[in-house]
Amino acid sequence: MRTRLKGGFFIPRFSHTVFVDNAGLSELRSPRDDLVKEEVESENRFGFVHGPFEHYERTLVVEEGENRHKVTESFAFRLAIPIWRPLFNFLFRRSLLNRSIPWWAPPNRLSSRAARVLALLAAVQIVDGYLGTVITQTITFAADEFDRGTTAQGVTLAVVRIGVLVALGVMFVADKHGRRRLLIFATVSAIALTALGAFSPNLWFLGGTQIVARGLTTGMGILIGVMAAEELPRGSRAYGVSLLSLSAALGAGMAVWVLPVADLHEQGWRIVYLVPLLSLPLIASVGRRLPETLRFEANSEVENLSSEQKSLEYRRLFLLAVGAFLFLFFASSASQFKNDFLRDHRGYSAAGITMYTLLTSTPAAIGIFWAGKWADTRGRRPVGALGLVGGTVFLTASYFASSSLMWATHLMGIVIGSLTVALGVYGPELFSTRHRAKANGTIVTIGVLGSASGLLVVGLLQDHFNSYGPAFLIAAIGPLLAAVLVLTRYPETAQTELEELNPDDIEIEDF
Repeated sequence: MRTRLKGGFFIPRFSHTVFVDNAGLSELRSPRDDLVKEEVESENRFGFVHGPFEHYERTLVVEEGENRHKVTESFAFRLAIPIWRPLFNFLFRRSLLNRSIPWWAPPNRLSSRAARVLALLAAVQIVDGYLGTVITQTITFAADEFDRGTTAQGVTLAVVRIGVLVALGVMFVADKHGRRRLLIFATVSAIALTALGAFSPNLWFLGGTQIVARGLTTGMGILIGVMAAEELPRGSRAYGVSLLSLSAALGAGMAVWVLPVADLHEQGWRIVYLVPLLSLPLIASVGRRLPETLRFEANSEVENLSSEQKSLEYRRLFLLAVGAFLFLFFASSASQFKNDFLRDHRGYSAAGITMYTLLTSTPAAIGIFWAGKWADTRGRRPVGALGLVGGTVFLTASYFASSSLMWATHLMGIVIGSLTVALGVYGPELFSTRHRAKANGTIVTIGVLGSASGLLVVGLLQDHFNSYGPAFLIAAIGPLLAAVLVLTRYPETAQTELEELNPDDIEIEDF
């Protein structure tokens, strides 16, 4: 059976039959408050109050006995999760049959609007993840075609980071004129400029196109995080960040899937830069459906903050910027030079690099997902600090190792290091709506300085030692200091409304 909705589409109705006693019948006839909050429409019919649905209804057909009743329970629903709906239809069908919250659900139930926004942002985040890893995956192959060495690669990757100034400019505009339009503009522009890189005559032209493209890509990531924080409930912000990180990882993985074309021809790496053009119809669809955030609309007229709020935000800005610098000093280098390490120091081909990356990085999805859940339920600080220390130790060890030990240590480093996702929610949380985008842009800018510094230092040290191990052993000091900072100076923000953290903001109703 199917139910027809006002929009003209049909949704299936599914049901199951159970035999229950009087207590079980009473439970079935009570409204649910788990994945969905129901309202009673009649004794055997229940409607929708709150949850990630566009339409929802539950009905009962009861054949009553003395203390044993045959009940057919039927559901008809349409999720407010565009693009990802087929996947979540399966999960919800299984979970609605039980009156419990499944392991994969957010700590706080999402509303229709929050679920829709998160789904659309996750789609854009896939594109962002692909664009953000293109030059990382291809730089060693481009350098070979243009006959450049490791130092030139490090310099190019470092110079590309200057594009963060583009992102910073986008953030200033976003705080004045809104997030949605800037996100779509940055995405389309980043795709076009990345495609232009496919026609590079030399390494410096490639770096030049990537300066702007990566700047816009960085801006995309910041805006996505800000919009998610402004739309999600207080107990699910880190959960949302973890899902967005998984989407970014999926996008980055797609770039790895395409990478074997570099083995086919000396110029095969250029195809990797053209693939994002295929996502333009998706971005157009997202642009039509993505709303401006409620918090930006509510606070768009707020001009001046109190002196207390300004002082607090300056302290928070310094704290998060230092943490980002220390972390990325190591993390970016460990990521950017991995392909060169595997290719030139371990003799891997492009296909071998792809296999290594997929098999050692894919399990990180487990850590990323649980980082969000644990950060919302157990706190951001312990989860983030564990990721910083554990990830750094194992990843550093992988650059000293070879064969199966290299695979094992890299895998452990990636999985444990993925817990640092718990720290990603601090930037959007600790600043007022009118300053949120540019504050996060500033933090990312300082983080990029750390990234560029690490790339230069590790590149030079590798040339000096002719080995990546000692270089990363020195760079590992950065995230270990960041872990100390997180445990001793970062505030705990789990289960706290943004307006409690930023009292000058106009409070909006829970949604």
